Amino acid sequence: MSETGWRLSPFLRASVGLHAAGAAALVFAPERWPLIVGGLLLDHAVIGAGVVWPRSTLLGPNLTRLPGAGREVALTFDDGPHPEVTPAVLDRLDRRGARATFFCIGRKVAAHPELAAEIHRRGHRIENHTYSHPNAFGLYGSSAMEREIRAAQDAIAAATGRAPRLFRAPVGIRNPWLDRVLARTGLRLVSWTRRGLDTVGTDVERISGRLLGGLAAGDILLLHDGSSARDGGGRAVALDALDLVLDGLAAAGLRSVTLDGGTADGA
Repeated sequence: MSETGWRLSPFLRASVGLHAAGAAALVFAPERWPLIVGGLLLDHAVIGAGVVWPRSTLLGPNLTRLPGAGREVALTFDDGPHPEVTPAVLDRLDRRGARATFFCIGRKVAAHPELAAEIHRRGHRIENHTYSHPNAFGLYGSSAMEREIRAAQDAIAAATGRAPRLFRAPVGIRNPWLDRVLARTGLRLVSWTRRGLDTVGTDVERISGRLLGGLAAGDILLLHDGSSARDGGGRAVALDALDLVLDGLAAAGLRSVTLDGGTADGA
């Protein structure tokens, strides 16, 4: 979507209208200010929920499921590439004929361009996860957001020869300015259907269980190659969790594809 076709989300358009109506009401019926201010505060609370809820569509379009899925899901990995973990993830995916989408941090791609190129060469997608993964990204203004996003675009395109078309916000948190920035940069927001929480837990069974419990075609699954927690031996828990998830997909008759719909056989 280009910026010329961009519009505020229906919810934000309604919010703007509510604020305009509230301002007019304060002029013509100032005695009702508690009710008016209360309504505006409630509106801001809902906006806040849209900011911190990664799967929300209140602030703009947000891909939370694989479109047009048959017996397919989308495995996604965040925060890489990692020089030790990412190659191990790639080998596991290759052994199962699975494809995945890697939301990569631009500065890590710049540090390991050969690894980013290898992800691309093996038939996976590399998409935009900002240049430096700022945890305060959701508090950024539009200019700062755009600098982060464009820097990552440039780093990934330089390493792979292909500019990303998808974007995932750091920790899934964004604000009302992001949708317009994505329109300017030609990107589409993606979150997930279910995540393993492999950055904060080390129980591999629980991590895989969060991804496989209630699994359905079209789900977008989230693990981390770049920031996975480590077990007592220093091993990234995402690796063993991935093995269990791939077993679960096979048992359910599902296959993992990239978010553009590409599959292991190029269909």
